[in-house]
Order: sequence, then structure tokens, then C-alpha cells
Amino acid sequence: MLSQGARYSAASIGLAEGWSLDRLTSPSRLFGANGLRTGPDGRVYVAQVTGSQISALDVETGQLETISAKGGAIIAPDDVAFGPQGDLYATEVMDGRVSVRGADGTTRVLRDDLPSVNGITVHQGRLFVNECRVGGRLMELDLNGGEPRVLLEDLAMPNAMEVGPDGLLYYPVMGTNDIWRIDPEGGEPQRVVGDLGVPDSLKFDPEGFIVSTQVASGEVLRINPRNGERTVLAALTPGLDNCTFVGDRLFVSNFTGQITEILGGGATRETLPGGLNWPLDLTVGEDGDLYIADGTYFYRLRPGGRPETLGMLFSPGYPGFVRGVTAVGAGEFIVTTSGGQVTRYRPASAESEVLADELDQLYGVAVAPGGDIVAAELGKGRVLSIRSGRVEELASGLNDPLGVAFGADGTLFVSESGAGRVVTISGFRVDTVVDGLEQPQGILVRGGQLLIVDAGTKQLISVDLGTGARQTIARDLPVGAPPGVTPKPLRGLPPFSGPQGPFAGIAAGPDGTLYLSADAEGSVLALRWEG
Repeated sequence: MLSQGARYSAASIGLAEGWSLDRLTSPSRLFGANGLRTGPDGRVYVAQVTGSQISALDVETGQLETISAKGGAIIAPDDVAFGPQGDLYATEVMDGRVSVRGADGTTRVLRDDLPSVNGITVHQGRLFVNECRVGGRLMELDLNGGEPRVLLEDLAMPNAMEVGPDGLLYYPVMGTNDIWRIDPEGGEPQRVVGDLGVPDSLKFDPEGFIVSTQVASGEVLRINPRNGERTVLAALTPGLDNCTFVGDRLFVSNFTGQITEILGGGATRETLPGGLNWPLDLTVGEDGDLYIADGTYFYRLRPGGRPETLGMLFSPGYPGFVRGVTAVGAGEFIVTTSGGQVTRYRPASAESEVLADELDQLYGVAVAPGGDIVAAELGKGRVLSIRSGRVEELASGLNDPLGVAFGADGTLFVSESGAGRVVTISGFRVDTVVDGLEQPQGILVRGGQLLIVDAGTKQLISVDLGTGARQTIARDLPVGAPPGVTPKPLRGLPPFSGPQGPFAGIAAGPDGTLYLSADAEGSVLALRWEG
């Protein structure tokens, strides 16, 4: 493992007297790791969809350089390729764009009408892309922005592709679980190999064999393009995304941000550690363990341990991109997804039961003393109650509602991030409890205190519900966007997710420990009152 470092540089966290803080997970160095491409300088360029970032990794030293930062011109890059003059081409999967970053650092949009554009490669100065969606196309793009030349249509989620030594364009198709090839000039495609582990990328090794990552099985396969024979080079965890060669050395990426070098004989070496992508909401189960909603992954974190994957996007029964979560029984959770579902999730048995659907950008979720489920619907500015298949509107016209929590007496609290306040909702009446905040997100009521994570001021604030007195428990928290950065919206990636956005959640353990999602650096914090 090479040198460490965080993706977010924050000031030292300040604590009120009597409080202590621990990081339960190490900060992540990347916002996940998606497309990989070895650049002309020999470094590995890593596209990071959820971070809207492209980084260059020196595999010898572990040093990372941000090439295109969050808030910059390139949004949600999923794959990259280099032109013969050193121009970097990036597919912006959520915005349906392909952008080109020149050697001088300037960026321009080449096309903006390619839904779910993902796979990309350059061959002999020609640029090819495909759309990772049902009904996707494979195209050659005009480098001057003219109309694309469509080679194929109606593909079932094609992904990262490459031209082989034979001059044919090879592309994996996730929806049909196979790899195909076609002459770049056109013609009929040929199926190379099938019955894989959901292939999402391929490159060619120095001997002309296909190397392909399998997102569902976690295998790295070496495939003979002449007869389809395959060899397992390594068996890793599910969530593999892409691969690249630096000379004859093979590196693969994982959704977690881990970069792994594949060695001979099935051996591997960690080049860059993985970590949490966000994280988003948190909850403490009946067992006292902490559970983490991290979008693509759902984790359990036991005391003194490392996050344990209970489910991920390509595992059976996974409810989708998980954002809000609350524990409701032994091994059972109510979750909200970016796809607009409220779901009962049992990871141990890989079961999901959709309780409400077709909602618009759900965030926090809580369960009332009477059993009603309450969720914040940011997209329509509403707070909803779900019971026995019925969805009832408790409040509307709110400005970006995010967090929900119940007091001991059943009072419902909601953080209204866009209005900078926390309100109560009772009998369709909305009353302000706390105002003057910047971007309140996760909230929690505990022992007569309302706890608020303000991502705008980067503070954890405690408010006495009896007197209204406020105290800042922690400041300079690694939550929200870096100072001076305005992130561009992440519009989502159908069918895998709807619109994505940050949510700094908060939960409490039975011993009073407060757990916070440090979404800016990708860690979980524990704050304890030492007295």
C-alpha cells in the first residue's frame, strides 16, 4: 500500500470543551474509482463520477494530482481517453456529454446529446463512444463536434471498450453479459464470449488477449479473442469498474476507490486503498452496530472493525442507490433510494420490499412511534407519511427538506436546508424551531437536545428544546463542498440511480456516542461526551 492522503483538505476539527472525537474509518483518497486510462505521462488517470473529479495517479509513488476538480467544467466523468496530441476526452455520463480538455487546461463540450454516454476510446485519431443504457448506441464522434456516425443501436448497456490488435472494436455489453466486436468501418457485429460476470470494461494485454473486469462477480478475466477461452487472473470483490496497463503491469478500479495491481498466479497488490464514497445517512441497529448508507454500498461497522459490505448495487435484493436509512428491527431497515423508493430492506436474506415508489429525490427517513414511516422528498419540497401502502402528504412547499427525526413525545422535526432552518410539523402546520442556519442536513433528537449537522457552516450544533440555547459541539467538520466550490448537480444514472446528492447524516449509539457522516472526506466520525 502506497502513501496515504485525503481527497479533502480540512482545517483541524474544533471541539467544545468536554467532547472527544475519533475517526472510525480512514478518509478516502478518491470519490470512488471508475474509468481508468494510462496517460502519455505514464500516470493512471482515474475518473470519479460522484466526485465530478479526474485524478492522475503515479503508481510508483502513490502521489495523486487533481486534473479536473469538483465544481469544474467536467461533471460526473465516467471514462477517459487520450487523443494523439495529448487531449483528454471524458464521458460525462449523467449529463450525456463528451468533453475535451486540451493540453493547455481549457475544456470544451464536444457533444451534449448522448444519454448515458460512458465507454470511450481513441484509435488512430478516431474517437468512439457508447451509451450505457438500454437501447444504447455505439458511435464514432466527429472531433469538430459534427453529427456522430452510428455503428450500432439498441444495445443493452454497453460499456468501456477498446480496439484490438486485429483492428476490430471490442465492447462489453452488461445487459446481455457478453463481449462483442465490430469493424470500426461498420458491418455486422460478432459475439466473442458470453456467460460472464457482468463485464463492464476491457483492454488488451501485450500479447493481444482481452482483459475484462466483471462488476458483479469481482473477477478479472483474461480472454482469448480467437476462441473465447478464459482464465481468471484474480478474484476480487464485486464493484470492479475498469482496467488499464502501465507497460505490462495491470491495474483495476473498484467503486470504492480502490486501485489494485494484478500480479501473476492470482496474487494482487493494493496500489490505492478503497473507502467510503460519501457516506450518507447512518443508523444504529438493535445490536448496537452502526450501519452506513453509502449509495452503491450498504455497510455494517462494528466497534473497532472495518466497514463490512452487507449489500451493493449488483448484489441480489439490493434496493438501489441507498441514501436515507433507519433501523426498525433485528437486521431490518427502512431505506430511501435516489430512484424514488421507500423500501424495507433485509440484507441478510437479500430481500427488498418496496413500500412507496415514483417519488422525487428522497433523503432522510424515520419511523414515528405509531409505526408510520416519514420521509423527506426534496424534489417536490414535501414531507410524506407512508403506511400500509398509502402515501400521505404531511407538508408541502418546503425549501429542500433533507433530514427528519422524531422527539420522544412524537414531535416531527425536519431540516429545511434551502431555508436554513429546522421546523416541526404537526397537523399540517409548519413551525420554525431553529433558524439562522446555512445548510442543515442530518438531525437527531436526544435527551431534550436537537442536534443539527450544518453542512454550510461545517458545524455540529446542539439546541436545547426547552430554552432554545445553542452550542456548537464541533466546527470545521469535513462535510459539504470545499470552501469556494459550488458542486454541479449529479443528475443520476438510470437504471442504476436517480439524481445523487450529499447528505451528512447523524445517529446516536446506546451509550450516547454521536456518529456523523463526514461526506467531504469519506469517513465516519464518532463524538463522545467525556464530561
